Amino acid sequence: MSETIRTLLGKVGGLPVPAADIAADADLYALGLTSFASVQVMLALEEAFDIEFPDHLLNRKSFASIEAIERVVGQILGDRKVA
Repeated sequence: MSETIRTLLGKVGGLPVPAADIAADADLYALGLTSFASVQVMLALEEAFDIEFPDHLLNRKSFASIEAIERVVGQILGDRKVA
């Protein structure tokens, strides 16, 4: 999952550093992630993982770091399996 997230960040995140070089807990917004880019990342994640972000997870905190994105995607995938 981490590699897919990094690939998507590299393609649509608009970050000035390679996604492969970003620490998992690094603040993506401090590195240059914009609100617009976070929406693009969300859309790419939805397509890649065949998920839909629920409204309560559409916030800055969900996209603050690679770890945060992994946690949120994992939660959505887990919720889908339970439902």
